[in-house]
Amino acid sequence: MDITYSKQLSVRYDVDVFVAGGGPAGIAAAVSAARQGRSVFLAESFSAFGGAAVTMLVPAFMTFGDGERFLAEGIGREVYDKIGAEAFPRYRKYCPMSIPVETLKRIYDDMVTEAGVQYLFHTNVIDAVTENGLIEYVICAAKGSVFAVKAKVYIDCTGDGDLAYYAGAECEYGDENGRTMATTLCGIWTDIDWSRVKKPDGRRLDDAFADRIFTNEDRHLPGMWPLMAETKDENGVSCPNGLGGSNAGHVYDVDARDAASLTAGIVKGRRQLLEYRRYYREYLDGYENAELVYSASYLGIRESRRIVCDYTMVIDDFRRQAVFEDEIGRYSYNIDIHSPTNDKAGYETFIRDHTSLRYKRGENYGISYRALAVAGIENLLTAGRCIGTDRYMQSSVRVMPGCYITGQAAGIAAAVVCDAHGTNIHEADVHEIQKRLVGIGAYLPNYRE
Repeated sequence: MDITYSKQLSVRYDVDVFVAGGGPAGIAAAVSAARQGRSVFLAESFSAFGGAAVTMLVPAFMTFGDGERFLAEGIGREVYDKIGAEAFPRYRKYCPMSIPVETLKRIYDDMVTEAGVQYLFHTNVIDAVTENGLIEYVICAAKGSVFAVKAKVYIDCTGDGDLAYYAGAECEYGDENGRTMATTLCGIWTDIDWSRVKKPDGRRLDDAFADRIFTNEDRHLPGMWPLMAETKDENGVSCPNGLGGSNAGHVYDVDARDAASLTAGIVKGRRQLLEYRRYYREYLDGYENAELVYSASYLGIRESRRIVCDYTMVIDDFRRQAVFEDEIGRYSYNIDIHSPTNDKAGYETFIRDHTSLRYKRGENYGISYRALAVAGIENLLTAGRCIGTDRYMQSSVRVMPGCYITGQAAGIAAAVVCDAHGTNIHEADVHEIQKRLVGIGAYLPNYRE
């Protein structure tokens, strides 16, 4: 049965820039726009900023650079340095690429607050009203209220392309069969003796399969990262009380756009973690006393909608180390498409692409501003994992340092458009965007004054 429902809403925020989603892309976008003197409202659906690192407990940032250069300069460098200065000592010594969740939450809180960004947690974008290709306002549902937000420029940093979808933008989803990369339920573990942990041995996984400890024989096991590593007792003996963050196991056939699918997926993921608990404890050195302390409150989503933008970055851009006139950053993470199917063919395809489509030291590719400019919508930008790409490029740029790069570019682009007293992000002065990005330290080696 269908019903018609209407309600008068107030415009609670009337700002220059609205940002949907407070993950690394949303943080970078909101802070960058606010530091350019623009009024910003940021809506985050959970109770903390950080996205995959905080809500999904993804244990590692992935690469910030290409082995020779730090590519995520600007907001990414700021976050990286703050973690190095503020994280607990054992993290700083042993775990420089892993994520200290509580430290990161506080860093993000401080950055957003100090930049003067207005924000609310527990707030979702649930609709957008678009007239003649221009977003007039968005509708947000928060704890206790539903309200409208009006802005000159809107930025979709939801990861799932929710705002763009509600605004009527064209989106793509999955492979030719509509399948997306498998999800993972990450977790935090204790009592790991990192001094005895060895490089993963595939033969032990084969042994576990033979012993039928897994419901699904999933050969792709990203593994465990140290979050707080080695300590020693009063006699100098290593103690097995280190913390670890797991990226273990895949949950297949989850649709990140659908609450029912996400619900079934996370329940399956929690059951599956018990199987990995047994595997780590019984089959791998250093994990004999490992205990799962906490599983994430949301599935780790690798792939959802890809928004159609003025330019779609494709695998050939990766292969040719693309250079663009409208370049807003450069990045270097390898192609990393987790199989959507739990079978031998899917795993072999992953291994082939993951080992062959990767860069040598010092190699990187450019990111076009047009890949952030949502096609058909005058005042909508996007940043993060749902920018204009094919599946191959999405699998590279989707990780956190890539999100910092595209997020800060979107935030500065929004400020440039507002400074010109306009709303059309497709007609933005790209040279001015690049100039301001260089001003905050962004890596743009091909920019010329």
